[in-house]
Amino acid sequence: MNLKKYLVRALHRLQKGPGYTYKELLVWYCDNTNTHGPKRIIKEGPKKKLIWFFLTLLFASLVFWQWGILINTYLSYNVTSSLSIGFKTMKFPAVTICNANPFKYSEVKPLLKELDRLIEAALERILQPTPGNSTENMSLPLDLELWNQIPLVLIDEHDKDNPIILDIFETNQTAVDNETAMDSRANVSSDTAEGHQLYGTNGTMDSETTEGNQTTAAPAPANATLEEKKYKLAVKLCSQPGSENCTYRNFSSAAQAVTEWYILQSTSILSKVPLHERIRMGYQAEDMILACLYGAEPCNYKNFTQIYHPDHGNCYIFNWGMDEEALNSSNPGAEFGLKLILDISQQDYIPYLSSAAGARLMLHQQKSFPFLKDQGIYAMAGTETSIGVLVDELERMGYPYSDCTVNGSDVPVRNLYSQYNTSYSIQACLRSCFQNHMVEICGCGHYMFPLPEGVNYCNNEDNPGWAYCYSSLRSSIKQRQICIDSCKETCNDTQYKMTISMADWPSEASEDWIFHILSYERDMSTNVTLDRNGIIKLNIYFQEYNYRTISESAATTIVWLLSSLGGQFGFWMGGSVLCLIEFGEIIIDSLWITVINVISWCKGLKQRRARARYPDAPPTVSELVEAHTNLGFQHEPVGAVPGAPALPPEPGTPPPNYDSLRVQPPDTLGPDSDADTE
Repeated sequence: MNLKKYLVRALHRLQKGPGYTYKELLVWYCDNTNTHGPKRIIKEGPKKKLIWFFLTLLFASLVFWQWGILINTYLSYNVTSSLSIGFKTMKFPAVTICNANPFKYSEVKPLLKELDRLIEAALERILQPTPGNSTENMSLPLDLELWNQIPLVLIDEHDKDNPIILDIFETNQTAVDNETAMDSRANVSSDTAEGHQLYGTNGTMDSETTEGNQTTAAPAPANATLEEKKYKLAVKLCSQPGSENCTYRNFSSAAQAVTEWYILQSTSILSKVPLHERIRMGYQAEDMILACLYGAEPCNYKNFTQIYHPDHGNCYIFNWGMDEEALNSSNPGAEFGLKLILDISQQDYIPYLSSAAGARLMLHQQKSFPFLKDQGIYAMAGTETSIGVLVDELERMGYPYSDCTVNGSDVPVRNLYSQYNTSYSIQACLRSCFQNHMVEICGCGHYMFPLPEGVNYCNNEDNPGWAYCYSSLRSSIKQRQICIDSCKETCNDTQYKMTISMADWPSEASEDWIFHILSYERDMSTNVTLDRNGIIKLNIYFQEYNYRTISESAATTIVWLLSSLGGQFGFWMGGSVLCLIEFGEIIIDSLWITVINVISWCKGLKQRRARARYPDAPPTVSELVEAHTNLGFQHEPVGAVPGAPALPPEPGTPPPNYDSLRVQPPDTLGPDSDADTE
């Protein structure tokens, strides 16, 4: 009911029209507002009125400018970092230990036999030995088909503008004794994505001789200078066998080139070996972990969880927290930490695959996957390595302050490491993204990363151009940026800061009895089967229970924004929130006046259109009645000329059938009748 009354009153107000004009409204506002400045505009003289108008306009502009800056600052969602130090009993970190060598050479040698013979023969050609220095093994034929899948080449860059490619093994000649190969030369462009890279297919081959399937390089002249003997070694990668679309990955040192070539070739070979066989060929926990002590409690290899890591083979994790609760550290100090004695069996290393000897270890959170290649550290053989640990806890703010994720559920990348039931990490996301791109572009997955379902690892037989595709993808800035943009940091993270110190272990005075005891405990032998080249001692402990928490907080809040807006308004205009309400009131009144004026203008326009359509006054009721009852009656328009020809009669409109209305003949009508009085 109240709403109906309000609408009726509003309708009457619309019909009545505005009660005041814009000018009257503006004068009323300036005279009654609490904002400083507008009152002086209407009360001062002409000169001061102009000055106050300019000052009011200037300061109002400053207020709006400052407001824009403050709102933009608030919408940028900046954060501030605060550091706090706490003290509490902490969970001991998960400790992952691996051998720097992924497989025992004695176990994997049958698979890599031909590869080793190829690289030994290639090194002899690279080092240009004298004819009498050839090894006896080189009398056996080489598997050049394996070599040609990913060959090594020499690049002569004496002429920088026209580099020459020298094939180490010549494969296009028949097996005829003392047959000389024809030289072929090609200019190769020198544009590279990594170091120095060349593109081409043909190269210059030195004069070579073949015996059966064996080829030997012609020795360098005895008087050749060092500069003349100096070449660069490169890995030749082609999209398809025999294709002209090839890339030459150049290296400044032959040692780097040989290692990279061996990794690519061995990756292709090992990718076809079943997982259980690779685990068998790796280092077993009972052989690698000789002694274990956590605090005052003894432990052994059974307290470690085994996982297979493509870079390091079998790895073992202590206190991973997958099946049992994570262990707490009772006190800081070396005597309350983890003590290990490891045997890395350095004499069984793969010579061309692992150039570093030692143990690879990493400290990380429970239920997280260890990425030792990025975050791990080495422990050197023949030393006692002490690692003091400090804990940093990171707490990031989520959206909209940062683009972090809590558990990775909002990341548009399929996490391939979820098969290990580990928590999300940005390293897992980046590697999963790269593997997904490689599967999509190359048609197979790289051996170093987990596989999606229904996909096989790349190898030279099934995927001849996989190395070229992998190299191109790895050096692609665009693909790398896609993965960086897709992956997110975790909102909460724990980092372990390590202080590392080393000493020789065991000492010369104690090594005899220590090696005897350890050899007997491992092999039940009275002979010494261990030496300092394979023994490592580790001490891992908390330095102190103080931990640092680095947390983010919003640099600007809604309270800061409102107080800053009010402060600027009050400083420049002397206003408050009530002044803003007054300003809002005048805006509403102005809109109301505008609406009323628009409605009045529309009504006036409608009336003008009606008058244009009907220029005469509308007939009265009596005229309509007369026209209905008297067919001869004609309404004489205003301004009609007497004697003009009469128009045909217009039919009248019948009157309403009301009981109070009595239509009488014309002769009975009185002088006050509504009949025609003309």
